[in-house]
Amino acid sequence: MKENFLLCKNVDENDSLEILADMVRHKSYSETPGERKFAQRMVELMRGIGLDANLYPVENGRFNAIGIWRGTGGGKSLLFNGHLDTNPVTEGWTLDPWGGEIDDNFIYGIGVSNMKAGNAASFCAVRTLIQSGIRLKGDVILTYVVGELQGGVGTLSAVKQGLRADYFINCEPTDLKAITMHAASFIFHIELEGITRHLSKREEAVDAISAACALVPKLNAMIFSDAPTDDHRSINRVHVGTIRGALSRGFHEWRAPQVADFVHISGSGRYGPGQTEAQALIDIKSVLTDMKSEFPGLKTRIWSEASGAKPSMPAFEVAKDSRIVRVINSAHLAVRGLKQDTGAITPPGFYGTDAGHLFSEGGMEGIVCGPGGKYNTMPDERVGRSDYLDMIRIYLMTVCDICEVSQKSNV
Repeated sequence: MKENFLLCKNVDENDSLEILADMVRHKSYSETPGERKFAQRMVELMRGIGLDANLYPVENGRFNAIGIWRGTGGGKSLLFNGHLDTNPVTEGWTLDPWGGEIDDNFIYGIGVSNMKAGNAASFCAVRTLIQSGIRLKGDVILTYVVGELQGGVGTLSAVKQGLRADYFINCEPTDLKAITMHAASFIFHIELEGITRHLSKREEAVDAISAACALVPKLNAMIFSDAPTDDHRSINRVHVGTIRGALSRGFHEWRAPQVADFVHISGSGRYGPGQTEAQALIDIKSVLTDMKSEFPGLKTRIWSEASGAKPSMPAFEVAKDSRIVRVINSAHLAVRGLKQDTGAITPPGFYGTDAGHLFSEGGMEGIVCGPGGKYNTMPDERVGRSDYLDMIRIYLMTVCDICEVSQKSNV
């Protein structure tokens, strides 16, 4: 561990910051030509440090960028996973979203937190080791994927194409915390049908909007009945995201004097590993049944949204005493002098990440841990310089421990 820690001094801070800034300057919105251009850039960077790197097709002309630093043999393999696609720029930015601007405390840009800082950190950790003359026994695999924002189609494609490793690190933004469990997600829709009257006779009506106003806080407070542990309960959540009410299913919003008799609600649910969407829907239906007692004459309907072409994000879990967890905990302690927060920590525990596909479809053991998070998906998105640089060091030490050093530094 001490020798691995000494390698951290070889991290070129200025160059590492510039590599991240270069990534930010690529406008890699989901399903755009810029996304493919960024994937090509990542292949170029990986080949530039000696990795066996290529583009791998996903769907609809999209490509993952995957590179392998091959070991000498006899060690465990470690896969880093991060997505290239970003959310769009919102209103409220005061800086150039694609400027990659750096000051004394932060580096700024759209997607820098979600999740180009994680991508750059894994790349710079490997690059530092290669430039230091280190050889490893096990392989290191860098996967820079597309389509995380479409349910993880890039990672799912890579896993179905046979990509595997002994351990993985998903580099989603967690503010350097070690996430050992996160939720699965689903989308639901609810219809409330009341009874209309003119406002002069509203006492005779069943107001669907009033029912919805009473229902929303009940839904938002839910924890599902099949949560077996406190960790599972901590990542159970329901959130109502949209609501529309008016007169009839045609939403005749021009007729305000009438009591609204129809509301459509949509929302999202989160539940932990081993819990089920079916039970979540049963629990929501129970709440709706209670609403009928509170609003006699109210009719309700609920259904789950079929994912169609877009996969859903499955839940993820790893034992807290797993080797990958213990190793990254030790690296964090060495680099920062602090015990690493570890567990089903929120808000990251509410995320949907590609770790779910690596765990569920790929059968791999891993952790979710990356730089950024606090300023995620907001105007002037940013990541702390020290967080990013320390993440490089933590990844570097984790690589050396998991994959085992076969040839020591000549620097």
